[in-house]
Amino acid sequence: MNDDQPHGLALTALDPEYRADPYPRLKHLRETCPVYRDPYFGSVQLTRYDDVRAVLSDRSLWRDPLRADETSLERRQILAELEASGRPRQQSILTSDDPDHGRIRGLLTPVLYRRFSLSREMVAAVVDKHLNALAGLDRFDVVEKIATPIPIEVVAHLLGVDEDRLDEFRTWSEAIVHTFNPARTTDQTAAMEAGFSAAATYLAGLLEDRRRAPREDLISDLAGLQASGAELSDEEIRTNCLTLLIAGNLTTTDVIGNGVRLFLTHPTELAKLKANPDLVNAAVEEILRYEPPVDATARVASHDLEIGGCPIRSREAITPFIRAANRDPAAFAAPDTFDISLKRAPHVAFGGGAHICLGAPLARMEAQAVFSSIFNRFPDLALAEEAADWRPLPFFRGLQRLLVRTA
Repeated sequence: MNDDQPHGLALTALDPEYRADPYPRLKHLRETCPVYRDPYFGSVQLTRYDDVRAVLSDRSLWRDPLRADETSLERRQILAELEASGRPRQQSILTSDDPDHGRIRGLLTPVLYRRFSLSREMVAAVVDKHLNALAGLDRFDVVEKIATPIPIEVVAHLLGVDEDRLDEFRTWSEAIVHTFNPARTTDQTAAMEAGFSAAATYLAGLLEDRRRAPREDLISDLAGLQASGAELSDEEIRTNCLTLLIAGNLTTTDVIGNGVRLFLTHPTELAKLKANPDLVNAAVEEILRYEPPVDATARVASHDLEIGGCPIRSREAITPFIRAANRDPAAFAAPDTFDISLKRAPHVAFGGGAHICLGAPLARMEAQAVFSSIFNRFPDLALAEEAADWRPLPFFRGLQRLLVRTA
């Protein structure tokens, strides 16, 4: 291990220099020590595309952080939070392993994908609603008015949240996001706990309602699965619906916000999109590659193995850096260039393997709907502030605000 390498908090958005531009440090790590044992996080960090892809695709590795050894900071933090809260652990498919992961994901996937496929008109209507509300404004905050409310409302409609509870649902959603913030304040922790409790209680009631009177929504679909004999508990439904709410909302918010800023700072690419709207799908993929919402993911070695010529011990935590892999010149020509017309290798913004992001189709659909409409509605849209206001949230990259002017 080379202690001169950037490590620990220097590789998170808590560090101002990394928050402003994470790519120089990740490039340095990828070029000088691409398989690096981080002394602060107690994990082996990977920054090359091939290594990251191989680990994400390896279904023999574990995802549950508590299976890591005692050097893992994530393991220690989870245990400390469980002890402090006194609550039993509630695991979603994000961090579970087989057999539970395979059982639950196998049940959820066809139901979710069917519901996603039926949601295109709903997503377009939600996008139109929020863009219509901006008519006549000479400036607005893209994060506040578009990137934050649209994903929350889409998930609310998907689940079947009643219209008169949407404001409450948004409040809970925004509070729950603090679960990703290890530096949260006491007040933020209290709001997070209250949001979790309120949302879980509401979803439990919604599940009971849909058992009695099914509707066209995801909660009804899951209640129907139970009624047909599927091995899926109420707690598993609530936990995984909350996961869809938490993980899906924050990351989609960041894809939208990051994407709008990229287009406004790359007028040539915006001109390409305006000239050829069919590029919108490729544009979303390039946004996900160039400025993904998530820095890294995690795995745990289930056995002794070797990555990039370096030995990894059983139970060592592994951190594949998505952001570094997506800018690896060994995989992408001109990796630091934002170009929506280049044909590129598949990015790893949504992870991979058994744990590839289950909500990826919905995130893509929402982002495509926004980018297909916003620049037509506001053809003269421009940044009102040049400096980017990035959120200081570890392992995520998104804007706290994006102030734009319409003329």
